[in-house]
Amino acid sequence: MNDDDKLRTLSLLQRTVGLTANQRLVVMLYACHPTDRSGAVLETALELAKLVGLSPTVFSRTRRQVIEAGWLEESERLAHIRYYRLSPKATGENVVVEFRRAT
Repeated sequence: MNDDDKLRTLSLLQRTVGLTANQRLVVMLYACHPTDRSGAVLETALELAKLVGLSPTVFSRTRRQVIEAGWLEESERLAHIRYYRLSPKATGENVVVEFRRAT
């Protein structure tokens, strides 16, 4: 991890202060885990839960809470497996859509 990555990770950790410990754990897991080109973590919930020592049920419930809070978003779906990535809220990106006046 280079210095820029470390700073981004620390910044994300600071922005997640209002989340529960498990919610922060899930967000940080997605932030630190290897991703594909779209930013999606290509591991199942079962595999990710094992990595951080949570039961699959607790991990899935916590991930759903984090998704609802806007920290993760669905990236793709293969059959019944959904893959997720950090949302712009988590990455600190400003996503602004310019409005134009209707004429």
